[in-house]
Amino acid sequence: MTTDHLLANLFPGANEIPEQFRLPAPIEQRDYLVDGQLRTWDGPLAQVRSPVQVSGPDGDAPVIIGSTPLLNAETALTALDAAVRAYDRGQGTWPTLRVVERIQHVEAFLRRMREQRDAVVKLLMWEIGKNLQDSQKEFDRTCDYITDTINALKELDRRSSRFELEQDTLGQIRRVPLGVALCMGPYNYPLNETFTTLIPALIMGNTVVFKPAKLGVLLIRPLLEAFRDSFPAGVINVIYGSGRETVSALMASGKIDIFAFIGTNKAASDLKKLHPRPHRLRATLGLDAKNPGIVLPEVDLDNAVNEAVTGALSFNGQRCTALKILFVHEAVVDSFIEKFNHKLATLKPGMPWEDGVSLTPLPEPGKVDYLHALVADAETHGAHVVNRNGGVSRGSFFYPAVLYPVNPQMRVYHEEQFGPVVPIVPYRELETVIDYVLESDFGQQLSIFGTDPAQVGKLVDTFANQVGRININAQCQRGPDTFPFNGRKNSAEGTLSVHDALRVFSIRTLVATKFQAHNKDLISDIIRDRASSFLTTDYIF
Repeated sequence: MTTDHLLANLFPGANEIPEQFRLPAPIEQRDYLVDGQLRTWDGPLAQVRSPVQVSGPDGDAPVIIGSTPLLNAETALTALDAAVRAYDRGQGTWPTLRVVERIQHVEAFLRRMREQRDAVVKLLMWEIGKNLQDSQKEFDRTCDYITDTINALKELDRRSSRFELEQDTLGQIRRVPLGVALCMGPYNYPLNETFTTLIPALIMGNTVVFKPAKLGVLLIRPLLEAFRDSFPAGVINVIYGSGRETVSALMASGKIDIFAFIGTNKAASDLKKLHPRPHRLRATLGLDAKNPGIVLPEVDLDNAVNEAVTGALSFNGQRCTALKILFVHEAVVDSFIEKFNHKLATLKPGMPWEDGVSLTPLPEPGKVDYLHALVADAETHGAHVVNRNGGVSRGSFFYPAVLYPVNPQMRVYHEEQFGPVVPIVPYRELETVIDYVLESDFGQQLSIFGTDPAQVGKLVDTFANQVGRININAQCQRGPDTFPFNGRKNSAEGTLSVHDALRVFSIRTLVATKFQAHNKDLISDIIRDRASSFLTTDYIF
C-alpha cells in the first residue's frame, strides 16, 4: 500500500460520519459539582478539540466538540471546603455510615451510571480517539470494577465482624477512612483508571475532590447528576480547569489527606512538595513506565510477535503498561522484525467508530511532532524506520514507526514515548538487557518471551526485585483487576487492585478491652442496642 493511499481516505467528510456516531452541536459545559449542587461557572472555558478531523475542499479541519470550565483556585477551594465539611474530622454522615449503607449509595450510583453508557462511549471515541470496541470495553470494565469493589468490601467487612481474643485482650479491628482525597486520573483511561481510585476512596468513607484528566473531560458530564443524586452533599465534588491553577491550591492548603494521581513522576513530585504537612499525606500514584519486552533466542516467535504488536500498539501505544522498548536476541531479530512488520501491516487505520479499526488519531496536541522528533533523533544516531509507511502522518494521525537498530545514544532508548513508535534493540549477551532494567529509573513491568526454563528462570529471579510484575510469554497489562498493580522506582507509589485499593484508602483501627465480665457485658449491650456503627457483628450478605 502506498503512503498516499494509506492516508488518502483517513479523515471523513462531515456527511460521511455515521448518524449514530455524530455529536450534536458543541457541548458548552459550565456545570461543576460542589456540596451536592451543580453550580454554573460564568468564567472562561477550555475548548475541547477532538483528535478526529473532518476533510473538506480546503483540507482537514479540527472538530471542536465542546468546552469545559476553567475554574480558578478560589472556586476549587470551595470544593475542598465542601469535602472537608462533609468529612467533619471523621464525624460527618458519610465517614460514620455503616458499611452496608455506603455500599447502597455506590450501588445507586452504578445503576445511574449504566444509563449513560452510550453517551460516555461516544465521548470516549470523540475526545481521545479510542475505538468503539475499546471504548465500550472501558465502560463495561469500569462497571465490573465497581461491582467487584462492592463484593470485596463485603468480604472484608465480614472478616472484620468478629471479635478476637489475644492475651486476655478482647478486640475488634475494622478499617476506617483517612479523610479527604484528591483523585486525578489519566487521559488514556479517563474513566476506568480514574474510577479505580475514586470508587475505593468513596466506598471506604472518605470524601473526595475529583478533577478529570486533561483530556477526556466532557465524558464525565453525563455522570454529574448521578454523583449528585447518589451521595450526600459534599462527599463527591467535581472540579475542572488547569491543574497548575486548581490542584496546586488544593495541595498547598494542607487539607488533602490522600493524593491519588496517575500521570508523570515529575508532576506528582511537584504537587506533593506543595503540601505543608507531608507526613500526613498518603499518596497512591501510578506514574511513568518504560516496560521492556525481552525476546530470548529460544522462543515461540509467532507468540512473541503477536503479544509484542498488541503490547506495543494497543490504543496506539498510549498505555502506561505498553511495551515501550523491545530487546530481541540477534539470532532471531531479523525473523522477528519480518513477522512483526507483517502483523503490523494488518492493523487497520481509521476513525474510532469504523469496524476493525486498530490505529486511530492521537489526542495530545503536539504529539505527532514529538514522535517525528524521536524518529529523527534515532535516525541521526544510526537507526532506520524498517516498516513500510512507518512514521508517515496526517494531521493528528501517526502511522507506527518501527525503529532498528536502537542504541543508548537515542532519546527513544530512554524516554517513554507513549505513542506508536516501536524501538527494537538487538543484543547478544543477556547482561545488556539486565543492565538496562537495573539501571532504569522505572520499574513497573516487563515481558519475557522464551522457552528455555534456565534462561527464563534466571531472568525472573534477576528482575523480581526490579519491577512490580513479570509477564512470561505475554504482554504487559494491568488486569485482571484482582491482581496487584504497582511498580518500583519512579513508576508508582502504593499498590492498586480491587482488594489493595480498599486498604490504600483506609486504615485499621482497633477497639480493645480487658477480657472481664463487666467489659463483655458492656460490649454486648453496645452491639445489641446498635449504639455504635464501629462495634457491630452485622454480617453483610
